[in-house]
Amino acid sequence: MSVTNRNSMRIAGMLALLSFAAGNALAGDIKVTLTGEYEVPAVTTKATGSGTITIKDDKTVTGSVTTKELVGVAAHIHVAPVGKNGPPAITMTKTADNVWSVPEGSKLSDEQYAAFKAGDLYVNVHSAANKGGEIRGQLKP
Repeated sequence: MSVTNRNSMRIAGMLALLSFAAGNALAGDIKVTLTGEYEVPAVTTKATGSGTITIKDDKTVTGSVTTKELVGVAAHIHVAPVGKNGPPAITMTKTADNVWSVPEGSKLSDEQYAAFKAGDLYVNVHSAANKGGEIRGQLKP
């Protein structure tokens, strides 16, 4: 094999490895936007939220959402498709003003992970005025 062919193969192999590593590092990062219109039923509110939730192949969950124009009293990751409400899978903790974070060590069950892969997990933040949730955003894999 010529030196040129060997170098081409090495470069191709390194590119494939870098592509694989980059894809795995970012594969579970989900940008989420929360609004009242996504709640079920929809909520008329000025409140919004955004953040990143990371769900890895080993089912571990990390991340946080930051809200605006909302005094939140609770936040969760729930199991349900768009247009439906469902039970909480993870209770988030308030880690700063307007910031709700996934507790360290959080992990989805096999059923919850399958729901995530199907697009059936969402984040919502509850307020005193809207106990069922004021803003919501679906976690899309």
